Amino acid sequence: MASYATTVRDEDIARFAELSGDDYEAHTDAEAMAGSRFGGIIAHGALLVGYMSAAGTKAIHEARLRGSTMIPVSLGFDRLRFVAPVYPGDRLAVTYHVREIDLERQRSVADIEVTNQSGTVVAVAEHLMKWLQS
Repeated sequence: MASYATTVRDEDIARFAELSGDDYEAHTDAEAMAGSRFGGIIAHGALLVGYMSAAGTKAIHEARLRGSTMIPVSLGFDRLRFVAPVYPGDRLAVTYHVREIDLERQRSVADIEVTNQSGTVVAVAEHLMKWLQS
C-alpha cells in the first residue's frame, strides 16, 4: 500500500483553475460561494485526481524498491467519485492499495481512497495500470 498526504491551499486551487482553464465560480469566487451550501470555495475534483496520481507514483517507487524494472503507464481511473467537498485548509490523506495484479495482461488495479482530517471520505477511484517491459 502506498500513501500521499497534502494540505489543500487557496493558491493550489487558484493555480489549478489557471492551469486547467476551469474557472467555475465554485473554485474561484469566494464571495459568491460564501452564500452557497458550501460556505466557500471548494477544490476541483480533477485536482484530487492529481493527488491520486501522486499516490500511484509512490506505489511505482515502492515496486522499484522491490526490484521491478517494468515501465508502468496509467490506463485511467474507473469508478471515480467525488463524495464530499474539499475546502482550502483541508488535510488530505490518499491511500493506494493494489487489489489485483494480472501477470498475463501485465496490468494492475488499485483501490484509492481520499480522506480529510476528520476521516471523511471525500473521493474514491480504481486506478488501472499497464506494466510494460523495459
